Amino acid sequence: MDYRPIERASEAFQQSVTINEIQGIGRRVFGADARVMSATELGSGMYNNTYRIELEGQERPVILRVAPEPGRQFRSEHQLMRNEYASVPWLAVIAPLMPQVIAADWSHEVIGRDYMVQTLLDGVPAPDRIGDYPRTAWPTFFRQMGTIARDVHSVCGPHFGPVAGPGYGNWSEAVIASLEEIATDLDNVGLDAADLRKVAAVAEHGRAVLDEITEPRLLSGDLWTVNVMLDGTAPEPTITGVLDMDRTWWGDSSADWTIRMAMAKPDEREAFWETYGLPDRSAAGVWRSRIYEARHLGAIRLERHRLSNTDGVRQSYSAMRVVLADLT
Repeated sequence: MDYRPIERASEAFQQSVTINEIQGIGRRVFGADARVMSATELGSGMYNNTYRIELEGQERPVILRVAPEPGRQFRSEHQLMRNEYASVPWLAVIAPLMPQVIAADWSHEVIGRDYMVQTLLDGVPAPDRIGDYPRTAWPTFFRQMGTIARDVHSVCGPHFGPVAGPGYGNWSEAVIASLEEIATDLDNVGLDAADLRKVAAVAEHGRAVLDEITEPRLLSGDLWTVNVMLDGTAPEPTITGVLDMDRTWWGDSSADWTIRMAMAKPDEREAFWETYGLPDRSAAGVWRSRIYEARHLGAIRLERHRLSNTDGVRQSYSAMRVVLADLT
């Protein structure tokens, strides 16, 4: 088998699987006689290990995604792959853009990690393609992003919190629980989480404002340019696929990562709002958005630590100070 893993340090968070494990997964999913001819690890993801797999006798490659070992998963990122799998029925609104799940295995009989095999999406990763277009064409891309986000946010759910649970009866409970989980994860890796706990206390005091959100909407959790595929030959940016929807949850649409990124800079991304609709600029909406930004910053801090990005970790503290100053 032609095996091309990404070389990483032994202490790195992501750890590649072995040739034998990949062959074992191939036999489990495609039958006892299945033979994996090649496996190339893709480096775009920062959580799961992702491989482009070619099998003997099959014309089209498939994608294998392998979750971190259970003991390496943070509390706030527990069983993200299972959360994504539970989200599939709710994401039917964008089904033509998503990979299809061929198999999902949580048994740990073949390998001691969760894994999914999915169809290969057509197209080119957006970060590799968007720069080929003049910036005057980029608003077309962001209008499409606005439409996708609007469609996802149109889906109403049964509870607040992660799609796979735990579910909460009101929005404030889900937000505060998420802040506390991230803070606990930061504690466990030796990082100061006092600022995030101050935000949680502010959120506790402002429960009534959070609970003005009474209808749980589907949030993609992580949808932005890095999780989008573009047509490789189209004369203008054309989205052909979206992927890695493992951080989906139910809540206030304004809390989604997509909304945060759409508001991050006054540039071509402002076209996002032409199709999505205008953001909530009410006093309560602005206050809630600061709570959501603190949650994002806490998750960013944790991810940067996982990636050994010490400068990024340090920057998260200064950014959080700004948010806290606006909240208190």
